[in-house]
Amino acid sequence: MKKPNFFIVGAPKCGTTALFTYLGEHPEIYTPYLPDSLEALQGGKKELNFFGSDLDFGRPSLAEYLRYYEAADQEAHLGESSVFYLASHTAASEIYQFCPEARILMMLRNPVDMMYSWHSQLLFWGDENIETFGEALAAEPQRRKGENLPARRDHPSPCYLYRDIARYTEQIQRYFKVFKQEQIQIIIFDDFKANPQAVYHSVLEFLGCQDQTFEPNFAVVNANKTIRNRGLQQLLRHQPGFVRSLKTLVPPFLRKNMRKTIEDYNTKSEARQPLSVELQSQLKQEFQAEVEALSQLLNRDLTHWTSP
Repeated sequence: MKKPNFFIVGAPKCGTTALFTYLGEHPEIYTPYLPDSLEALQGGKKELNFFGSDLDFGRPSLAEYLRYYEAADQEAHLGESSVFYLASHTAASEIYQFCPEARILMMLRNPVDMMYSWHSQLLFWGDENIETFGEALAAEPQRRKGENLPARRDHPSPCYLYRDIARYTEQIQRYFKVFKQEQIQIIIFDDFKANPQAVYHSVLEFLGCQDQTFEPNFAVVNANKTIRNRGLQQLLRHQPGFVRSLKTLVPPFLRKNMRKTIEDYNTKSEARQPLSVELQSQLKQEFQAEVEALSQLLNRDLTHWTSP
């Protein structure tokens, strides 16, 4: 039975899409890719979300999940990447039961930057109804009770609890409890951004690839994007019934070309506006204890993330 034996488990907006893309170019590594998926069309990857049963992503059946790996040939390393496996309370034990010898890759980023970037990504997808990041943070008590969430969304409610997603220490410990530490590689986004080649080769060594000198195309993947029209983006993501009914009248290749044309028009690639000094200072202070605990857990000083 062909099944994945390594997993990029998160966190979101920490370079996972880029790393997964680069790994997929290696001849000894197989990664499932669906060129017609919405995520692929928007410069991302298909996330299978088979594990993490505590998160309601509409997970596939085991047969459907394994079908993504049927095309694997001689590759020794079969991978999957779903960024909410890290935040999930159940994914670590579920992955272990599925594949006890699995290799686990985690990518971590300054929690303040990660939260802000994740909010921006949800806005781009049309999956966030609060456009201002500070207001989205203030809405977390309501959202924890299932209130003030987008009426139509692709993500379960825990994905809108930005602070919870950014508390890495407890999440990592769940994996340490079930996997040996030598089965886990933790990558800091700053290192990956500064030297993607070095990090890439360290991952090849971690996975046990025979060819550890292979060089992929280190193109920029999943750069920050914004939308021109929020309503148009929501229409693309959540098509009403009458639009879906037209699919039978329009050939698939024409639908795909039309969709890409509309998406290209509605997408702008631009840097995010910096956080306000006040909000950034508040969040740094709020996450200071978390980052100190993470530094101790990883035996690496990351306190510059929250220093004034």
